[in-house]
Amino acid sequence: MGDVPAAVARALAGAPPGTVWVQLREKDLGGRDLHALAEALVGVCRPAGAKLLVNDRVDVALAAGADGVHLPEDGVPAAVARGLLRPGAIVGVSAHSVDGAAARGDADLVLLAPIWEVPGKGPPLGVEALRAARGRVRGALVALGGVTPARAAEARLAGADAVAAIRAVWSAADPAAAVTELVGE
Repeated sequence: MGDVPAAVARALAGAPPGTVWVQLREKDLGGRDLHALAEALVGVCRPAGAKLLVNDRVDVALAAGADGVHLPEDGVPAAVARGLLRPGAIVGVSAHSVDGAAARGDADLVLLAPIWEVPGKGPPLGVEALRAARGRVRGALVALGGVTPARAAEARLAGADAVAAIRAVWSAADPAAAVTELVGE
């Protein structure tokens, strides 16, 4: 993708402050390179009023001054991550079923996926899973997987507090417009 910080800056352009969170998920980078990228993204996200979560690396999130961490479904427990992070840091977790979402209820946010069909991600859970999870998740419930602007509205009506998108932003001709449309502001 080239210059990730510049691409993120372009995507955040025009988004209302406080409406967008960025998740840094680079499984192939070593600690040093991931830390450098996280620091660069903190420098892009803060001025834009966006939060930065580092995927699965509490150490990198701490060292880079990120706003928090996002843990995979089989990652360390949210309570353990919370104990390592600074007070007020965000702890997000992924879940791939309603029961999985309910089991990770100690997190600030639970990302439930895939809601709609996404190549290579297994069968979609559907918006009914959002409705079912809404009553069982204490923190914010986030829908991921096949999200489009129209589906973002549908996800919110089904109980999602927010949506997360990858393809809808990075494959858009105008990533900033795509983000603004997904935010629905």
